[in-house]
Amino acid sequence: MIVDLFQYFKAHPKYNKVIGKDYLIVEYKCPLAVEEFQLWTDSNMITYVLSGRKDWMAPGQTFEIKGGDALFIRKGVYSTKQHFEVEYCVMLFFISDDFIRNFMQERDSKISNDDKSQSYPQIFKIQTNASFQSLILSVFNYLQQGQDIPKDLIEMKFKELLFNIVLNPLNHQLTAYFKSLKETTKVNMEYIMQKNFQFDLKMEDFAKLCNMSLATFKRQFKAQFKATPAQWLKQKRLEYATSLLNNTNLNIKEVCFESGFVNISHFNKAFKEQYQMTPVAYRMQVQ
Repeated sequence: MIVDLFQYFKAHPKYNKVIGKDYLIVEYKCPLAVEEFQLWTDSNMITYVLSGRKDWMAPGQTFEIKGGDALFIRKGVYSTKQHFEVEYCVMLFFISDDFIRNFMQERDSKISNDDKSQSYPQIFKIQTNASFQSLILSVFNYLQQGQDIPKDLIEMKFKELLFNIVLNPLNHQLTAYFKSLKETTKVNMEYIMQKNFQFDLKMEDFAKLCNMSLATFKRQFKAQFKATPAQWLKQKRLEYATSLLNNTNLNIKEVCFESGFVNISHFNKAFKEQYQMTPVAYRMQVQ
């Protein structure tokens, strides 16, 4: 099961948090019993580690972070692995594309950046400094007081956090990504689908990642891909499964789940309909 992290924290009463229109701040202590975890979020996230150590994994990327480290994590699907030496405690700042876009539009003349990247990673390492850390800890102290924090103050802290990132030249790639959000409001549906097709997400979840209602998502998807989302996902997962059968030593069950299918019988049936043979027969033929 993949957990919707934003909705989990938003709904759970036990965490110290502040909820706004385009953002959410939460203090999170991960139980030591939780080693590996798979999650997805339709909101970007800044995570700052107060204590402990954890691995964040996206396709082609792995980051080990410890106390004092920070990451900017784009909306998408991720896996994490916890190390058990010290309790893992973090501050999480969920922030929407719209909040970042509005921030960049209001301050475009004050922010320079020569990075002309055309593609960006899913996870960015944030280069922090003393002022960044002080800002995080000031928000942490507000949460510890257990009182209502004025929304205006929280919004100001969010903007200060973004200012700290974009004014640090070591964060030039992340700043360029922020500027790319300003330049377009159109969601790159193909990028989102290509990055996440192998995960067991509901159709409503894919729609959320694309910032669309389910009906709009289905309509625009069919117009762009000339197929329904379900048809496209099935085809893409089967193509990925054949690649795994050709190029890895994963067993059939592992290939099934790695490709995004939820059970072996469904995988075998879909594969046989497409290739007129079972996955086992296909691998034997290739070998």
